Amino acid sequence: MIAYLDCYSGISGNMFLGAMLDAGLSWSGLQEMLALLPVEGYQLCREPVEQGGIHGQRFEVILENPDQPERHWSEIRQLLEDAPLPSRVRERALAIFRTLAEAEASVHGVAPEEVHFHEVGAVDAIIDIVGAAIAIEALGIKQLYASPLPLTSGMVKTAHGLLPVPAPATLEILRRVAAPWRPCPAEGELVTPTGAAILATLARFELPAIRIERVGYGFGHRQLPWPNCLRLCLGMAERVEGTAGEELDRDWVTLIESNLDNTTPELLGALMDELLAAGALDVTFSPLQMKKNRPATLLSVLARPEQSEELARLILRSSGTLGVRLQQMQRLKAQRQQEELLTPLGPVTIKVKRLGERVVSAAPEYESCRRLAQERGLPLSTVYELVEQCLNATLYSQGQTQAQADGFALAGDSPLAEEKSEH
Repeated sequence: MIAYLDCYSGISGNMFLGAMLDAGLSWSGLQEMLALLPVEGYQLCREPVEQGGIHGQRFEVILENPDQPERHWSEIRQLLEDAPLPSRVRERALAIFRTLAEAEASVHGVAPEEVHFHEVGAVDAIIDIVGAAIAIEALGIKQLYASPLPLTSGMVKTAHGLLPVPAPATLEILRRVAAPWRPCPAEGELVTPTGAAILATLARFELPAIRIERVGYGFGHRQLPWPNCLRLCLGMAERVEGTAGEELDRDWVTLIESNLDNTTPELLGALMDELLAAGALDVTFSPLQMKKNRPATLLSVLARPEQSEELARLILRSSGTLGVRLQQMQRLKAQRQQEELLTPLGPVTIKVKRLGERVVSAAPEYESCRRLAQERGLPLSTVYELVEQCLNATLYSQGQTQAQADGFALAGDSPLAEEKSEH
């Protein structure tokens, strides 16, 4: 099961849970799970809502005492770790709060452990976040997707006084994952820190290939010119290629580029090492011919969206360029695993490429072969040849042929049959 959130009117924790309840989340089951938390002084409420001909539900936490205590990140973490929640619910809730803590720490210039929450440390925010984790688990949602978010203007009242919209913590949370925004004419807060943290921690900002089975609407309290709700679509993922057993992974990356015409080859090499050490996914150089017929180098860096600004700053510090270009890109990826193959020379790491359940190719890993060549005093080409022979014998030992229409599969008793993630 996958889920798509249409956030045309924003998102908050209570809107998220309202949509989940409207799409089939058990009300009694949610209440029973939330009762496991060591917090009190609240009541849970849900009610049917109709706006603009759309019917849905509104979820609300009613506090017996509106004055809530401040809680530090360490207190909330201990509270969740002590609660007898299912492990995956606890892990997701902790991850969402960690996202909040890191953003607050960045905004206020302190360490995450020093962060004390105001609004998001209150009982209603704890209920919303843990409830979101419960909903994901209870409905069997394996992946959450989200639309672009409405970028509004105005001010919001907080414990720190009036702050611009989006609130600084909200903006920092969504900046780190390069969340897409679209202009919205409304004033005021439509995306709350809690809603932002749920999306940044659990969702991908892309439109999935989905066969929709259920739709839910979770309403907020504000009155807007349109139905103020979060729309949730639940269903099964459609295969990207339409080929049985060949599902592809998707993700988003940032492409950072810059034209360098005043950097020596030695400095380029050092820059590549520095970028890779700082977390770049890939770094490449391409020759360019610039104005006045000057030879130059195109630097291309693939980065995770949350690391793109850090790596861009590194390029500006460590090269002579005056600017860099950033572009968000979606990737379709095969799955990769590293397996261990036993050979007469010793164990060797093998890189296995899969499309879903289908093994497409397998090849020796360079560093592993080079280590064996050095240890045995053999040419690298000889080690490669022997490893490939052993690999082929393992792959086709049970009568499998390379001409099989559905590709080859790993032998069940082979060391390669074990699933070991590269990451």
